[in-house]
Amino acid sequence: MTKSSKNLGPLTGVRVLDFTINVLGPVATQILGDMGAEVIKVETPAGDPMRLIGTSKTGALGPFFQTTNRNKKSIVLNLKRPECKKALIALLKTSDVFVHNMRQAATERLGIDYQKLKLINSSIIYASATGYRRGGAKDGRPAYDDVIQGESGLVDLVDRTNGEARFVPMPISDKFCGHTLASAIGMALFHRERTGQGQEIHVPMLETMLSFNLTTHLWYGTQGKKDNLGYPRALSPYRIPYKTKDGMVCVLAHTDDQWHRLLKAIGREDLVQDCRFTHLSQRAENIATLQSYLAEGLAQFSTAEAFKLLDDADLPNGPVVSLEDMMDDPYLEDTNFFPVINDPNEGTLHTTAIPVEFSETPGTLRNAAPPLGADTETLLSEVGLSRQEIDQIQTNSGTG
Repeated sequence: MTKSSKNLGPLTGVRVLDFTINVLGPVATQILGDMGAEVIKVETPAGDPMRLIGTSKTGALGPFFQTTNRNKKSIVLNLKRPECKKALIALLKTSDVFVHNMRQAATERLGIDYQKLKLINSSIIYASATGYRRGGAKDGRPAYDDVIQGESGLVDLVDRTNGEARFVPMPISDKFCGHTLASAIGMALFHRERTGQGQEIHVPMLETMLSFNLTTHLWYGTQGKKDNLGYPRALSPYRIPYKTKDGMVCVLAHTDDQWHRLLKAIGREDLVQDCRFTHLSQRAENIATLQSYLAEGLAQFSTAEAFKLLDDADLPNGPVVSLEDMMDDPYLEDTNFFPVINDPNEGTLHTTAIPVEFSETPGTLRNAAPPLGADTETLLSEVGLSRQEIDQIQTNSGTG
């Protein structure tokens, strides 16, 4: 890990070789980049296919690619060619982290599995994410977000609440597993700082999402039971935004005191002493009934009246906001949640702010997603390749 006099984030001085594509891996490495790491996105001559999703001025820097690949550099290497393998080895010797989302057989075929790379850089943090746990019966099977949503119980949960089996309208498995991968890399870097020891990290998507989902929904499975899984409050048909006379409100009470204040606010103080709802354990058994009373009560008020009642009772509440309305939300404008990047390739781009705050080493937005191979020449020159070698790599990659 190299040192830097200019602190741009907690991972300043960390170099990451990023061989990931699509969503999961790029989400993880963007988090590392936001936190100050130098992330080198290593692409094939065809580039990450996400570049082509959605419109862009250049035709290869689409919006999906932009939201998962900022704060990165791009280099093109065709690892089937010996000169590119030599370049990779040179880069690896200067790197702290190697990240990919390929199956094990593919990394062995390309000669970039952990057993080979740790011989070149013994302190490397070698991180990957695939569909399933290594060594299990599903090891090596292909997996995408929709498949994992189905296998991890998410689709079943949606079916049980909505009466229709559907996917969550986002690649939630990819995104959550990406955050998990970034977190694991940070922990491994901390361990290496303490011990000097590199290691291999693997995030299996299915097991990660099962752990995520069952944190709330294992329920009586904690007692070894194989039925009645699922947290009743979350699966209640009344766990929806509550309708008012002219709109909707979101409100949630949890503690005894919060529920008592909420029931008083909607004019149902009589329910406070109802033995079904007085205390948490009793409410948990009768939550759907209680939520139905709450729905009836809030339907008597306008949205503005409901918000005032809930605010006066100091209860967590808020509106249902469309994605489009978020762009003009006064609160988000005040917090500068949609900062602008002036990119030489795409012009003015809006992105999202880094949500995590550090008092001493805040993350930074340094650049938009890079054009394919934009940093090949500079990076290879830095690690000692000759002009002739760089020209050969660029010519054979179609970027020269």
